[in-house]
Amino acid sequence: MANKDLNIYVLVKQVPDTRSKAGVNPDGTIDRAKAGKMLNPFDAYAMQAALSAKRMGGPGSKVTAVSMGPPPAIDILYQALEHGVDKTCLLSDRKLAASDTLATSYALAKTLEYLFKSDGKPDLVFCGLQTTDGDTAQVGPEICERLDLTQVTYVEGFEIKDNLIHARKIIEGGAMEVEAKLPALMTIANSYNKLEFKTFRGAKFVQGLKRNEQLQKEYVKIIDLATVEADDMLCGLAGSPTIVSATWKIGTVGGNCTMHQGKSVEDMVTEVFETENSVIKELSKV
Repeated sequence: MANKDLNIYVLVKQVPDTRSKAGVNPDGTIDRAKAGKMLNPFDAYAMQAALSAKRMGGPGSKVTAVSMGPPPAIDILYQALEHGVDKTCLLSDRKLAASDTLATSYALAKTLEYLFKSDGKPDLVFCGLQTTDGDTAQVGPEICERLDLTQVTYVEGFEIKDNLIHARKIIEGGAMEVEAKLPALMTIANSYNKLEFKTFRGAKFVQGLKRNEQLQKEYVKIIDLATVEADDMLCGLAGSPTIVSATWKIGTVGGNCTMHQGKSVEDMVTEVFETENSVIKELSKV
């Protein structure tokens, strides 16, 4: 049986560039204004999974990329369009500042419910495994619970046959083959296929889009909390039970590296132990 047309959503986030030095605010949150910006690397795998799923579906399948963040986050939505995503949506509101995973999942779930009303209910929702600025891997599963979808996490490969998901997911000590019904949310591991290069057609389309405000409104929908009818007290700092009590710098970037080579394994192991013992003796004097 041929697969039906699939309505696919993929969640993406703009994060501080890992190559830049991001400061920390007094309240323990990241000073994002000082840091460079980039697409969350884990979300690149989710985007590729969404585009792959589009090809697995019928000819009318479509992908909508959704993000939450300040106005500059529109850049990663342009990037999504360049890669072949059909439409995008940005939830942007000052009240979202300092959101933890609970508040973030609530705001994004409300955004998706809003989009479902106009763009159709989902067959698939894709999320990156985690973000480089949070590393919790909680937001995807939390959104899934709020939307009451089938949940498949840590996915590194999948197929859609007869409107069923056949996925391979990472588990402790190995992998598991699972079968799941649509609609479903999948979090994609970084062992999945890398994001393909932007298409020439997509890049040219985005160039024209940036010069056409009317067309921008059609392909890049920008909304706020009032639009999605979210409770302000469940968003941002007010809706975030997580408290960052303190932050500190662990170690320094770089360091020394000692190479042990050109000798037998026994000699190299002996040298390693001797080096470690000398370091321990020095530290004991401090």
